[in-house]
Amino acid sequence: MLNQLFNKYKSVISYLFWGMVTTIVNIGVFAILSDYLHLFYQVSNVIAWFVSVLVAYVSNKLWVFNSHTETTGQLVTEAVRFFLMRTATLAIDIIILYIGITLLNGNDIIVKIIDNVVVVISNYAFSKMVVFKNKQKWD
Repeated sequence: MLNQLFNKYKSVISYLFWGMVTTIVNIGVFAILSDYLHLFYQVSNVIAWFVSVLVAYVSNKLWVFNSHTETTGQLVTEAVRFFLMRTATLAIDIIILYIGITLLNGNDIIVKIIDNVVVVISNYAFSKMVVFKNKQKWD
């Protein structure tokens, strides 16, 4: 019974674990660039996004969705879809940070943490429905 539940929700559990890892990478890189190197918060955000998307792609491909590509073309298509979907949530990320930090004068790290909750949920939906769906359509 417990094993069946685990197998049913294995991808969600794995996504949450790797999502936490990716979120820690994202917030960590953001904090270092923004708070310690004093880069403009939006520049820090985009760099942190890029680094965390690389971590997310590898972990999602290998351990969350167990995606196996047979050709270089399939790999490139999958990676491009992944980055394009993450670019959509980068826009959400930028808007939330602008509102929270610039307009509301919020603490950049607290706003970034709140922002990541919205982004992680959006990224899961995009990954499951668009990026790592049935690859037979790619052939």
